[in-house]
Amino acid sequence: MSKLSVPPLAELRKRRSAKWRTFPDDVLPLPVAEMDFPLAEPVARALHEAVDRSDTGYAAPTRDLADAVVGYARRTWDWTIDADHVCTVADVGIGVVEVLRRIVGPGDGVVISPPVYEPFAWWIREVGAHVVEAPLADGPLGPRLDLDALARAFAGHATAYLLCNPHNPLGLVHPREDLVALAELADRYGVHVLSDEIHAPLVLPGADFVPFLSVSDEARRWGLSFLSASKGWNLAGLKAATVITAHPAPKRYVDRLSPHSLYRTGHLGVIATVAAFNDGDAWLAEVLRLLDRNRELLDELLAKLLPDVRHRRPQAGFLAWLDFRSLGWGDDPAQHLLTTAKVALNSGNRYGPTGNGHARLNFACSPHTLIEALTRIATAR
Repeated sequence: MSKLSVPPLAELRKRRSAKWRTFPDDVLPLPVAEMDFPLAEPVARALHEAVDRSDTGYAAPTRDLADAVVGYARRTWDWTIDADHVCTVADVGIGVVEVLRRIVGPGDGVVISPPVYEPFAWWIREVGAHVVEAPLADGPLGPRLDLDALARAFAGHATAYLLCNPHNPLGLVHPREDLVALAELADRYGVHVLSDEIHAPLVLPGADFVPFLSVSDEARRWGLSFLSASKGWNLAGLKAATVITAHPAPKRYVDRLSPHSLYRTGHLGVIATVAAFNDGDAWLAEVLRLLDRNRELLDELLAKLLPDVRHRRPQAGFLAWLDFRSLGWGDDPAQHLLTTAKVALNSGNRYGPTGNGHARLNFACSPHTLIEALTRIATAR
């Protein structure tokens, strides 16, 4: 029996986060990337201790978070990071946007590989750049980066590329050889690679995460990594993340961030993140075991109840990318399922045109909830 048993739905519905307050109580909410597991005990203890001492002020300019990131990366991926190259920001999105502001000019092109995390396109437009698409390739072994498409996009005077590593919503873990080739393209065309690695702690059995900055000198010269504990330990509401560099050239952009960036970070977020990276390994290992079990259960349920729904099991994270096109539910099957099945999923068409007819399902829940959701979907008409 797992120590991380998911609370009953009645208890979960007492939570006040977006996942539990967006939909009526008769809807099973499986869209927002929040997990239903209880907090890691070291994280909960650190937060309780902070509240008990009324320690709810501004984040302090210490090396605690940088040192925690350095230790976690070395322990988990054998990746050596210089603590002086770790900058604290409020979250990955804010970090990406603020770095982009210092790299791109009005009208510059920033490349993405759809279907990809919906806010990427919004972040690019927010800084006055325009979106250039180089969709993932669908090869015999499954989706992967389309290096030819990226070369064409980079040659078209792109300034930056937003890499999703691992890739959301597909749960794709990019192989080292693709990241090496990407870094070579970046070096050839002078394109900065901003690697969103927020799902990196959640790589599931059978795959190995490769940090972009670890693959080559070219990657370090042109790359920046954005890492947070928010997905791995379910801390999104606490607001703390890091920007990591490994070369003076990209570090100069980070050094130009507002000196107030630290104070916009959540102090409790820093406390929780330090606890997660330093002391949360055992909890995360159990979460990965449960997610792997749910991943297997999802495969079984789809084969039994929805054999016409195409799905490739994710290598990382807790998000499944489901292809409903054969069922004739239109470009937005999530909207159809919300109405007919009372199951809330993410609309795939928000991830770019290649997401039409798809939906994203969050399986970081109890097996009972997953069974109920797939049963409802199977009876939808």
